[in-house]
Amino acid sequence: MDKLSIARNPRARHDYHLLETWEAGLVLTGTEVKSLRARKASLGEAYAHVRNGEVWLEGMNISPYAAGSYNNPPPARSRKLLLHKREIRKLIGGTTQRGLTLVPLELYFKDGVAKVALALARAKRTHDKREELKRRAVERETARAFRGKRS
Repeated sequence: MDKLSIARNPRARHDYHLLETWEAGLVLTGTEVKSLRARKASLGEAYAHVRNGEVWLEGMNISPYAAGSYNNPPPARSRKLLLHKREIRKLIGGTTQRGLTLVPLELYFKDGVAKVALALARAKRTHDKREELKRRAVERETARAFRGKRS
């Protein structure tokens, strides 16, 4: 089970408390897949939502394939995500709660098929972000101190 990462959303873990994650397939065209294989994608502004019982990914940018000519779709079009019905029902229940949203974490190929890792997340407040940065700084300092004492 090899996994080839294409794009990550580094801000997701910083801006959100991740509650639960899912792996979803993507409905793509041929030129989009070729562009993904060349790692020409961005998840920076992407988000997902449920519409008419289907999950859609918005704002993900896949650059046009150079040799695609007129076959290239718009770079930031809506893309349908493929999930099981029970997973979609769980997502509908989660997103109807106040303050919860669907955030894409990573785009990757798994066994030759394009997948996206989705998370049900709650936005962090500013003080939560500050506390986490302080906690990481303290952990880093203690790790440095222990590293120096080993010799």
